[in-house]
Amino acid sequence: MPSRKHFKLPDVGEGLTEADIVKWHVQAGDTVEVHQTIVEIETAKAVVELPCPYDGVVAELLVDEGETVDVGIPIISFDVSAGDETSVVGGETSVVGGDKDPESYQNLAQPETPAQPAAAAAPAPEPAAPAAEKRQPVLVGYGVKPGATRRRPRKATSQSAAPVRTAPAKSEPEPKPEPKPVAPVPLAPGRVAVLAKPPVRKLAKDLGVDLTALTGSGPQGSITRDDVQTAADTGTTGLTAWEPAVRQVAPRAGGEERIAVKGVRKHTAAAMVRSAFTAPHVTEFLQIDVTETMAAVPRLRSLPDFADVKVSPLLLVARALLTAVRRYPMVNATWDEQAQEIVVKHYVNLGIAAATDRGLIVPNVKDAHELSLSELATALQQLAETARAGKAQPADLSGGTITITNVGVFGVDTGTPILTPGEVAILAFGQVRDMPWVHEGEIKVRKVTTLALSFDHRVVDGELGSAVLRDIGAMLEDPLRMLAWS
Repeated sequence: MPSRKHFKLPDVGEGLTEADIVKWHVQAGDTVEVHQTIVEIETAKAVVELPCPYDGVVAELLVDEGETVDVGIPIISFDVSAGDETSVVGGETSVVGGDKDPESYQNLAQPETPAQPAAAAAPAPEPAAPAAEKRQPVLVGYGVKPGATRRRPRKATSQSAAPVRTAPAKSEPEPKPEPKPVAPVPLAPGRVAVLAKPPVRKLAKDLGVDLTALTGSGPQGSITRDDVQTAADTGTTGLTAWEPAVRQVAPRAGGEERIAVKGVRKHTAAAMVRSAFTAPHVTEFLQIDVTETMAAVPRLRSLPDFADVKVSPLLLVARALLTAVRRYPMVNATWDEQAQEIVVKHYVNLGIAAATDRGLIVPNVKDAHELSLSELATALQQLAETARAGKAQPADLSGGTITITNVGVFGVDTGTPILTPGEVAILAFGQVRDMPWVHEGEIKVRKVTTLALSFDHRVVDGELGSAVLRDIGAMLEDPLRMLAWS
């Protein structure tokens, strides 16, 4: 007979506490096998594909697409035959792309064993432990360890001991007391505990919905935002006589829309707030003539080395920044608050801010300082394609040392970029426009752009920040300087 196995949402790294179910690749009744992709989840950093932990048949999808699930909550169940119960993903398959050791993803599932009811009589002595207990596979972030805790045997007391009878009058068995039903934990007179997250409870309070009157549609019967919103829309608020109703305000024409902040957008918001209020930002601006740089772009495109890659002005901006980092290493550093040290990094993982449907992400090109111009062009193209496809992995989004944000693609001149957490400088590249410019003593129409460099004033002072920005501008005004200074 097949046994039912549940697969819980794992912690795929970096202290994940929750994730959104993006897309199921299987449905109930599908036959699946180990290593097969079953679901895509969106963490705070990236979309991750989870492989199947069993050979068997999908019994039920326990969570709908679009739901946010806490780590450790079952998301899918399988019917597994007796011979396949130990089939789990081995260490040779990595769950996600990342900088974690593949050994940390050694196994993917911990079989879920139904709890056994407590025996009415006193527990029997525990059997001796086997000589070598086999280690059960445990997925990173949840699962049991060998030697899990067990219920202590109840101690006999004088109150629970049966009285000694010398001569019982009858041999009729004594009636056993009926077990009392376990009532939900009371909160207040007439109210019981409900399973709902704090944001859902707040929404219910704001809309005047009584959670105890609702039937949850979420995992394990939990109440979701949709349950509360539906109750509010249909007027089934379930308010009791002792709970005052929330005053209803007529919506304005056009209505309102609420967008859940989760996944990458939630992570980005928290990171930007943390960066803005921990690092003292300073931003400097420089308007430059990039006519020669814009003329160099089509010339590069015609070279055989760049035949299969996209060449844009951003490529030369990136090369100019890498050259400036080599000249001024302090701009490629981080501030260690705990150790009160400045950590100068002699390698460059170049981040490129990218706007995607899921929000702003900053994947980075690893060891960009070691790449030739054509290799850098290829790396930037691959990075952009991966980001637009929503396939950036945690490893692509971590470990950056300095960042470029190309705001010019949005048709604006420049901005005041916020530092990526852990970095001390970020360069903004504005749109290139035809403008009147004094060139060789005459006013001519030239290609002009504005650069903005934001830096952490704890590490980069005004003199250093100005030198870095000035040199980047000089290289973009005359690309030959990149050769002279490289």
